[in-house]
Amino acid sequence: MNPSTALATVLVDELVRRGVRHVVLCPGSRSAPIAYAVQEAERAGRLTLHVRVDERSAGFLALGLAKLTRVPAVVVTTSGTAVANLHPAVLEAHHGVVPLIVLSADRPVELRGTGANQTTVQPGMFAEAVRWSADAPAPRRALGEVARWRELAAEAVRHATGTGSRSDARAGARTEPGPVHLNVQLREPLVPTDDEAWPEPLEATPVATPAVVEPSVETSPVAGVDHVARTVVVVGDLPEPDQLERAVRWATDRGWPVLAEPFGTHPRPDVLPHGPLVLSDPGWLDAHAPDRVIAVGRLTLSRPVAGLLRRQGVRVEAVGAHGWIESRPDIHTVHPVTVLDAPTETDTATGAQPDAAWLQSWQAAGARVAAAAADQRAPWPSGLAVAQTVLDSLPEGSTVFVGSSSSVRDLDLSAPRDCSLRVVASRGLAGIDGCVSTAVGVALAGSDPTYALMGDLTFLHDANGLLIGPMETRPDLTLVVVNDDGGGIFTLLEPGEPTRAADFERVFGTPTGVDLAALCAAHHVRHELVTSQARLADALAARPDGLGVLEVPLDRSLHRDQHALLRQAAADALREGGAAAYPAR
Repeated sequence: MNPSTALATVLVDELVRRGVRHVVLCPGSRSAPIAYAVQEAERAGRLTLHVRVDERSAGFLALGLAKLTRVPAVVVTTSGTAVANLHPAVLEAHHGVVPLIVLSADRPVELRGTGANQTTVQPGMFAEAVRWSADAPAPRRALGEVARWRELAAEAVRHATGTGSRSDARAGARTEPGPVHLNVQLREPLVPTDDEAWPEPLEATPVATPAVVEPSVETSPVAGVDHVARTVVVVGDLPEPDQLERAVRWATDRGWPVLAEPFGTHPRPDVLPHGPLVLSDPGWLDAHAPDRVIAVGRLTLSRPVAGLLRRQGVRVEAVGAHGWIESRPDIHTVHPVTVLDAPTETDTATGAQPDAAWLQSWQAAGARVAAAAADQRAPWPSGLAVAQTVLDSLPEGSTVFVGSSSSVRDLDLSAPRDCSLRVVASRGLAGIDGCVSTAVGVALAGSDPTYALMGDLTFLHDANGLLIGPMETRPDLTLVVVNDDGGGIFTLLEPGEPTRAADFERVFGTPTGVDLAALCAAHHVRHELVTSQARLADALAARPDGLGVLEVPLDRSLHRDQHALLRQAAADALREGGAAAYPAR
């Protein structure tokens, strides 16, 4: 066995022993030893291999495979620009706290800086976006090499899962899940050869306890949180499966109203419905202003929530997903932020008395806004109507991945779901890139009925996510594509103001005119043009079987007015509450 084959064999074996179950491979010559090793491991039933020809899509596929399982997926590339194409997925994994292992093949160190083909400086390429990185020297036929290779694989998994040593944490190293980069120098031969036997056993030494990765959801109590009766808790995107439920339970036990972005589990009866709309009337908010806001997780969606965090006189405290956010609070505010550890039910507010009347005023406001929103249901077809139909129609126990931009904001304004559902999104950097591939990864890694909701630009930006070869496993995934032919999100922002219409269409509207049916046909993906709400509901009620696209065409020029009508209805409902809506503080 030659050195490159030996190293690849041992690395893959140790990654599997440490719990890795999914590997995404992009073809390449320098990475050939790793390709042979992962294919052999799949033949032995030890992992699932996914082959993709586009590294950018491959990175997001790996991210999707790890997003809900919380077990790191590995993405393998050859050298050069192949590695750089993973950078968007690495950044999303970094900010979104998703375990991801980049395993890149490289030329030997002596070829760097010489103009050698497909050679650049790969170590450090991802800078501070990775939790850990290593540049492994080219393997040698020598004693002790196997132990070194196994330790590299073990370190990669430990840092990707945030299970590093306490000494790492004391030294200031991040201890949360996230991406890591293992760069491996490989010399020719890069294919298996009948060389002499390796000088030491390649097999792992048996261990007393299996080294299996388990998702880590443990958090420490909130140390010294004083009870402020008029506290509002706002919850954003959280990476671990049960963190939303625990955060809501922690807040409601203390008599604090909770607003939450749509990510995580549903139903959520203790969360105020239509949270952003409850904050839409300045007069009501002035009369019911909190003394403190506790922000939990990553808040990225709503301007009213952002305004609440910047409100003069409010005390802002933040809870990170893993209690480490001293250097990177997940909120933007003009106020100093007190950083808390993540809450658990063991944290108690001894002797604290909630402000029951104030809490009830928030709950009543939520009920009034919910009733007004129900009366002001958006007409079909519209982004708001599509989002509501998706929420209402998905089967019990479904998972839906939501793309960035308009679709996720429409979902945020939708009426609550009253049966079980999980909403997933890439909110680390909230980009539109990689959303198709991430949704594919979520579907391939899970067993729940899986769907996705996104706009046409988000869909087109990752059209290569549909590029799945005939020898690869296809996901059972239904993608709902809201096609307003361009950047509908900008109609809701300042560039979409009517006075700016002359400059809008080319540089913000960005119509593409792409025939989505033809694009799907080119990739052998089932496509249906949906023109009625009833048909969309019927199509979504069916459990996905294979990969399919439901395209819903609509006119984006109506977005701004439809959102304005909904906000106005909410504000009117709050004002019509009369004296009860504005009690003296």
